[in-house]
Amino acid sequence: MSIPPNVADRLAQKGIDYQILEDLEIAPLHQVSSSPQIDKSQIVQVIVLQDPVGKVQLLLPSNCLLDLQDLCTATNRNWQAISPSGFAELARIQDVGLTPGLPICDKLPLLVDQRLLKPACLFLELGDSGQFLKLEQAEFSKLVCEANICDSCVPLPKINVNQDDRQTVVDSVKRFTSLRVKRRLEETLEMPPLPNTAERIIQLRINPDAGAGDLAEVVEQDPSLAAQVVSWASSPYYAAPGAIKSVHDAVIRVLGFDLVINLSLGLALGKTLTLPESGPHGAFSYWRQAVYSATLMEGLVKAISSDYRPEMGLAYLSGLLSNYGYLVLAHIFPPYFSKLNRDIEANPHLDSFYIEQNSLGVDRETLASQLMECWNMPEEIIVALRWQHHPEFSGEHSVYSRLLHISHQLLRSTGMAPGPVHSIPDAYFQALHLDRDDAHSVLNNLVSKQDELLKIAKTMAS
Repeated sequence: MSIPPNVADRLAQKGIDYQILEDLEIAPLHQVSSSPQIDKSQIVQVIVLQDPVGKVQLLLPSNCLLDLQDLCTATNRNWQAISPSGFAELARIQDVGLTPGLPICDKLPLLVDQRLLKPACLFLELGDSGQFLKLEQAEFSKLVCEANICDSCVPLPKINVNQDDRQTVVDSVKRFTSLRVKRRLEETLEMPPLPNTAERIIQLRINPDAGAGDLAEVVEQDPSLAAQVVSWASSPYYAAPGAIKSVHDAVIRVLGFDLVINLSLGLALGKTLTLPESGPHGAFSYWRQAVYSATLMEGLVKAISSDYRPEMGLAYLSGLLSNYGYLVLAHIFPPYFSKLNRDIEANPHLDSFYIEQNSLGVDRETLASQLMECWNMPEEIIVALRWQHHPEFSGEHSVYSRLLHISHQLLRSTGMAPGPVHSIPDAYFQALHLDRDDAHSVLNNLVSKQDELLKIAKTMAS
């Protein structure tokens, strides 16, 4: 991959020498690596912020979190992150391509976190090509010679994830959450009880003699749920012949017992907690991500050999509930919810659990998994939600959390899900007995039917 000409010209004008390197081993952000070639602290990340007065660009190490409130206080400005589309448009206008560590525009004020002035050399990533620009510290200083130095970033801790330590972490989380978070969920915060409809559906799931008639009877007692199940089955995505007139039709003719029972359960739980109806973090955005995740999980499971295939329904339900913790955050921390979203937007290079841990001391995955445990949901769902961003977890039922992790990364790679894109090692696919090419074929099929899935998400958000 060549450097965009405009980038090369800017570096040349400043007399900056650099090397182009590739296939570097990078220490994972949340793990301890034995012998990495470079660390995330050496990789430069650029963030563009704005307020009514104007824009500013900030450079920070990729292993750090921007404390937006601290920066606002220090500069006496009310900053918020520019939108991803706004960032992309600014990069396009300046013709800097996909070099995220480079100041986008020399005419915008520049802030540089003081930690970038310490490493002997720094690296600017060239998109997702695996290539980097390597700058010695003296050369980097030329790049930022007119910048103001700031100290509004928080270094993130690393977690040792060898097998013994992982079990220690699991045990520690169980002790902590059962004594504190779980108590807050059940008592202090007065979380709503499991809906009656959801309770009845769970009983059907564990009843080996339950049939389509039993399921239809339960779903039809909830008119809103029944309407959405019928709407789902009637969508162009499934291309069912003839009109779908009842839940019984949806079960028998189109979706099948397993899909309907897990779809119904996900819908019932999703309606228990509410988000604003509109806006970038509203109900539609939540259900859009849920529909994408559930559909992709369904396709990935089908692509796995029957000898190793996990239970389809549980995988589908894991996808549908994968971001349920976001609803829990909105319910538990309403005074902080808007600020939390601004912090997440201001740190597009980080997974949300880092920001949530820093701001609240707990992340959405922990909250969701504990609530699922309070509601006596299947252990597979609890594990999937809790460990979905930790593919190195290898405990019981980890097949579901690993599948969920891969689905997130695949969706992010297409822009269909928020969050930073991480490469997926071959070992993750091999552990699931899932062929990488097959997974991408499933993803491409989902992308081709994106408009149809969006219509489904709109009905679920209404």
